[in-house]
Parts: sequence; C-alpha cells; structure tokens
Amino acid sequence: MPTVVRTDEVDAEQLAARRRARADVVVERADGDDRYVADRGPFRSYERRLDCEPLGEGRFRLTETTSFRLAIPLWGPLFVLPIRREMRRVEGRDAPRQPWWAPPDAFDARSAEILGLLSIISIVVGYLGTLLTQTLTFAADEFRASTTAQSTTLAAVRVGVLLALVLVARADRLGRRRLLIGAAVGACATAVLGAVAPSLVVLGATQAVSRGLATTGVVLITIVAAEEMPAGSRAYAVSVMTMAAALGGGMALWALPLADLGTQGWRLVYLIPVLGIPVVLRAGRALPESKRFVGPHAERATLKGHMGRLGALCATFLLISAFAAPASQLLNEFLKDERGFSGGRISLFIVLTTTPAGVAIVVGGRVADVRGRRRLVVGSVVVGAVLTTLSFASRGWPMWVWSLAGTMAGALSVPALGMYGPELFPTGARGRANGVIQTVSVVGSALGLLVAGIAADRTGSLARGMAILVAGPLIAAAVVWRTYPETAHRELEELNPEDAAASALPSVLP
Repeated sequence: MPTVVRTDEVDAEQLAARRRARADVVVERADGDDRYVADRGPFRSYERRLDCEPLGEGRFRLTETTSFRLAIPLWGPLFVLPIRREMRRVEGRDAPRQPWWAPPDAFDARSAEILGLLSIISIVVGYLGTLLTQTLTFAADEFRASTTAQSTTLAAVRVGVLLALVLVARADRLGRRRLLIGAAVGACATAVLGAVAPSLVVLGATQAVSRGLATTGVVLITIVAAEEMPAGSRAYAVSVMTMAAALGGGMALWALPLADLGTQGWRLVYLIPVLGIPVVLRAGRALPESKRFVGPHAERATLKGHMGRLGALCATFLLISAFAAPASQLLNEFLKDERGFSGGRISLFIVLTTTPAGVAIVVGGRVADVRGRRRLVVGSVVVGAVLTTLSFASRGWPMWVWSLAGTMAGALSVPALGMYGPELFPTGARGRANGVIQTVSVVGSALGLLVAGIAADRTGSLARGMAILVAGPLIAAAVVWRTYPETAHRELEELNPEDAAASALPSVLP
C-alpha cells in the first residue's frame, strides 16, 4: 500500500489548518482524533493520521502519515506517483481543487473502478476498429485490388453497423453490461477469421461482423460512462477512454511491420485479437451494471420530443464522418502509393503525427467539462479539417507538420462530441438514439470513402477527394453552433426531465 509520511515543525495556526479535512483529490471526513478517512475519492482504502509532539513556545512537531489504495484497475500504478505528490501538498488542500491530470469533479471509488474497466475494454475495441484500416492496403496487394475496390470494401464493411443498431437498442431493455461484454468477445472472435480469408470479399464479410460488434461495444462503453461519471467529468471520461482506444489502435500499428515479412504477412496481424478475449472476460466480471439503468427511470421513454436533437446529431456525425473516414482509412494507401512509404515508414508517420493528439484529447476533455462543449467543438472541427486537407496536398516535411497540427486540432473535439449523444436522450431510449446516430455516422463514412476513392482513381491523387469532402466538417460546425445545447455540469436528469419525473432518482445515486 503506498504510504506518504511528512514531518514538519508547525505553529498552532498551521496545526489547526492541517487538522481540517482535505477537499481536493480526496474529500475527507474525521474518524476519531487526528484520523481521517475518505468520504469521496478514487480509493479502495484511505487513511490519514496526525501525530503531534509539543516542542514548547507554541511549536509542534507534526508527523502526517497517509496510506491509500487506488480503486483503478490496471491503470492504478500510473496515478500513484502524482497522487503521492498531492498527498504531500499542504497549501490549499481544504479548498476544492483538482490537479490538471485529474477529473474536474472528483471521482468516488465506483466511478474510478468503472472508468478503469471501460478503458481496458476500449483498448481491445480500439485495436479491432483499426485492424482493417491498417492492413487493407497490404491485403489489396495480395488480392490485386484497386483503390476503388478498397474503398468499396471499407464502405461495405459499414453494413455491420446494422447489427450494432439492433444490439444497442436492445441494451435499453436488457441492460448495458451483458451486451457490452458479449459484443466485445464476439468482435475478437470474428476478427481472427480474417487471417484465413481467401479473398477481399471474404475479408470484408468477416470484418463487417467484427466491426459491427466492436461498434456496439464503443457505443455501450460511452453510454455506461455517461450514466456513471460525475456531471462535471463526463467529457474527461471520454478523453481517457479515447486514449485507451488509441492505445489499442497503436498496437495495430506496432504490429504492422509484420506486413513487410511477405505478401501474406498482414494475416499475422489478424491473429492478435484472440488475446483480447480473456482480457474482456476478466474486465466484464468486475464491471457492474449501469446505476441509471438499474435505478428508476422512464423505462418506456421514446424519441418523441427528441427528434430535433436526434436530427442535429445525425447531421453532424454524418458530415464529419464523411471527411474523417477517408482521411484516416485511406491514409496508408495514400502514403504507400502516392508518397512511396514502406510499411515501417507508414507506422512511423502515423505514430509521430497521431501520438501527440493524446495530449489534445486530454486537454479537450478538461476544457469541455470546465469551459463548455459547444465553442470547443466548433473551433476544433473547422481548424482540424482545414489543416488535414492541407496535409494531403503537401509533400515532404510540410505534410508531416500539417498532419500533426490537424490531428491535434481535431482531437480537441473528440471528448465533447463523444458525450453529446448519451447526454441528450433519456435512459430508456439512450441506446436506440445512439444506435441511430452511429448508423448515420457510418453511412457518412461510407459515402466519404466512396467519394474519396473514386476521386483518387480518376485524378491519381486522394487530395482532390479530400478537398471536396472538407465542406462537410465546415457545415457540421455551423449545425453545432446553431442547434446544440450546452451540457457541461448538468445532470442527465436535468437534460432529460422524463427520467427525473419517473421517480426520486437522486435518492438512489451516491
């Protein structure tokens, strides 16, 4: 158990200050003389003790001993050092304050554990969501497929979203947890079949099922986070899970040099998802059902009265996805054929230009929770799309710079956009609404891939297609500005009064 010991010589006033309960990374309550335990905080166990020795003339030797065990599975060791540093801090500890790396609203043990478990599953679905994108250009070489055939395959794989639409809607009746774990395990199992695919068509078919199940997992992960996290830290939670998913996608990149081993080397990358099955099952055993699904809510809630919100969200995600899908999923083909990159150099480019976006995602999550969502989304979507378009039209070092800047700018909007869908619909219809949004988003990505692929085959460059599709994010930003409400700091029941009216829900929430 990590333990922090601090010994100081203090006066009576300083002693009184140290005897006040903390209210920063932990909210304490007194539990006896000079002993404090956690009333709220991301701890499985926590204790702070004070031992005071009088020195005379109003001076004291004060020894403060703080012991804690974090309630964060897998990721806990990453937070031990910064929390130890906070435990040693004296100034301002009795005033509400969160360090830059912590959620704006303090987590309790349940929230911290659930976010940790959801992040573990996010790694797995992140790998699955990147798998086809990173390997398709190498599979196409074996199957001798054109850029149009690749774009068509990527677009056809999107039919798997219909499976996600059905399963996510069922989560409004059956619960989130069971469907989340089942979908993640099924996605791993069907992804492995790609290793023995005899043709591009079969590869696309197996990926359609796998991606549909993985998409189900992504939507349900976000819904559970929305229903479990504090009102002032929901976007922060999305930023953490997005980084975990990016880590999973990065693992697919780390494995990509296997494609350079031979014509069929790409198939080895499809064997790795089998390792994700025990990971998901172990996380699933510890993951509880969402408290808002279990608690009283409007079980027969419909989307009637929410169609304006649904339409605005669908339009936004369709337009952004039409640009983002080819920008990411045809990037390998662009780098390989138009810029002459090898598999290893493609990996280097993507790692160097996307890894720093993790910082932007964290910043975006915190800004969205503290400052609000709408302005952040508008600015980052516009700037990110324009800079990304410039990267496809550039060569040499400017291409690397524009790609890095565009990725970081766009990443700022990810946490806010990711949480809008779950926030704006009642518990009993949250799955259905987000299934519809995801379906429309996938339709947008399919359309974008087709447009970009056809433009690339006809003009010999993907840049022309991206220049056409950049209009989508610009229009989407206008939709957000004109129609989206501000949701930061607002409880889900305030945003969806039918849940609040169903029962005295606050009485069952911590």
